Amino acid sequence: MTDIAIKRALLSVSDKSGLAQLGASLAAHGVELVSTGGTAKALRDAGLAVRDISEITDFPEMMDGRVKTLHPMVHGGLLAVRDNAEHVAAMAAHGIGAIDLVVVNLYPFAATVAKGAERDEIIENIDIGGPSMVRSAAKNHAFVTIVTDPADYATLTTEMEAGNGATTLAFRRKMAAKAYAATAEYDAMIASWFAFADQGEMFPEKLSVPFRKGQALRYGENPHQSAALYLPAFAPGGSLADHRQVQGKELSYNNLNDADAALELVAEFRDGPPTVVIVKHANPCGVASGDDLVSAYKAALQCDSVSAFGGIIAVNRPLDGPTAEAISDIFTEVVCAPDADDAAKAVFAKKKNLRLILTGDLPNPARGGMGLRTIAGGALFQSRDNGRITRDDLKVVTKRAPSDQELTDCLFAWTVAKHVKSNAIVYAKDGSTAGIGAGQMNRRDSARIAGAKAIEAAQTYGWSEPRTKGSSVASDAFFPFADGLLAAVEAGASAVIQPGGSMRDDEVIAAADEAGLAMVFTGMRHFRH
Repeated sequence: MTDIAIKRALLSVSDKSGLAQLGASLAAHGVELVSTGGTAKALRDAGLAVRDISEITDFPEMMDGRVKTLHPMVHGGLLAVRDNAEHVAAMAAHGIGAIDLVVVNLYPFAATVAKGAERDEIIENIDIGGPSMVRSAAKNHAFVTIVTDPADYATLTTEMEAGNGATTLAFRRKMAAKAYAATAEYDAMIASWFAFADQGEMFPEKLSVPFRKGQALRYGENPHQSAALYLPAFAPGGSLADHRQVQGKELSYNNLNDADAALELVAEFRDGPPTVVIVKHANPCGVASGDDLVSAYKAALQCDSVSAFGGIIAVNRPLDGPTAEAISDIFTEVVCAPDADDAAKAVFAKKKNLRLILTGDLPNPARGGMGLRTIAGGALFQSRDNGRITRDDLKVVTKRAPSDQELTDCLFAWTVAKHVKSNAIVYAKDGSTAGIGAGQMNRRDSARIAGAKAIEAAQTYGWSEPRTKGSSVASDAFFPFADGLLAAVEAGASAVIQPGGSMRDDEVIAAADEAGLAMVFTGMRHFRH
């Protein structure tokens, strides 16, 4: 017989939601309720009869509640194999009563960390007795039911009603699996906090990083691949981890990947003027700042209107109606914003498939953290690329120094290039991108592609010349030869920003001087693969 009747339950929870209703349901089945501290009080306040755990252990709770359930009278009642004669005899000899149900949820460690508590308070919110009971009950799930999530209280109640006060083995197995996942996540959160926050270790010998399933996705990068979104216990604010989807179709793997790329780039301008980023296949195809979002959007779109079709858009301000109207003129997959006014929501409501994501804030581009990429049989971890430069970091290496406007455009192009797949070349002028070349195997081709896109834009919009004329150009890594720089000269660039550090820097500098370009070195590379 695999059904086990529940006659005695031990309840000890931090999250009291649904507790009174569960207690009443158990009592209606004639279950004896045993509890600890605040949980016992909450049950009594609900008018339920409860035995204190100290009555079972014949030992008082002590040390500010640190020691209360760590006792053989508790764990013997949880771990005894009830069809084992020796176990049954040991229970009888020591007066140990069986415990058939354990309802436990753990001290709120993650929430305590998230609110910025002091170290002592964080340590006090490391649960010891709770995980011990959970693991004991889960191990002995052949005879004991374990419930760790208030969301499962209703399921437990239904199970007991169907079984006349008993639970099935299938149910207990399911709850045991969930319980071990809960304690594994809990321990991983603690280990992660100790390693990264408390000890400051970037690459600990043993790495525990807890993730929880946020949502299932329709499919992966391609329809034959399956996918899901997992969220870390400690997620930065303003990220996709805490987004709110206002409308539109279900988000796909590609939507989220592209939206993340767009958010990370627009976050670089979180303290700047109104800025719009348009992304396609995780690469920017247009970025612009302006006096308002609608003018910034129009300027960003003009960089590469062909690639923008079906793209992902991110803005650094609450979205307004006029900008939403402009965006609605072409097919757009996703729009990300800190917030949106009613007018913008009303505009997008007419576009049923368009996904509107609100993040409440933008991530801090200077934040620390780790990046993860899987490889066959392992994973690569690195600190995230939060490197940023200012004018004070730049070194003028040419005879001509850049003008103030050229410097401004250099820094704008450099910021965008950081988020373009390598090899990356970005032309910028007057606060917007004029051409973007991404993902080529050599730097010269990226420079030529970016220039060709600028020519195409000029033809599309009827300009007399491409906007690369008089622009500043950024390269995410050094020019190994002068050919890439000469391609930028051909496109009409007047200033260059690049890391420097090539064996042929002198050759590249000489080519810039001969063409009358101003060039600055950053001393920092921004490869992105």
